Amino acid sequence: MTTLVGTWKLVSATEATGNGEKKDLFGRNPTGFLTYTADGRMMAIIANGSRKLLSVNDFIGAPADERAEAFSTFAAYAGRYTREGDTVIHHVEVASIQNFVGTDLVRTIVALQSGRLTLRTPPTKRSGAKVTAEVVWERIGEGISDATH
Repeated sequence: MTTLVGTWKLVSATEATGNGEKKDLFGRNPTGFLTYTADGRMMAIIANGSRKLLSVNDFIGAPADERAEAFSTFAAYAGRYTREGDTVIHHVEVASIQNFVGTDLVRTIVALQSGRLTLRTPPTKRSGAKVTAEVVWERIGEGISDATH
């Protein structure tokens, strides 16, 4: 079993509807990192590639509309993870979206080879349509061999 352990850089994040319509999930040039540790911890962070600067260098004092846009173009969470065959489950302990805390985010490992990792979400309902997200990551640095994670 190829290991997930290591740090991965975001290549792409897309969302597809049941009828095959695809769109970029975090804009055209998203950035992000995903880290899995040998002791079962994980962290994920993804940002829209075209995020705007706040008008002031104060995330609390910035205008509400700017803060709302910054929030809606960024996602991050961390916690423990378990791997069961071609499934990795992220057990969320802290997140930019508070609703994720205490939940399990299930990801199917579509591909894990040649330094690339492709994860897919189960179908979820968003704005009345069922969508599936697929996120592609590229390994940076060398992970360690670990058959349990």
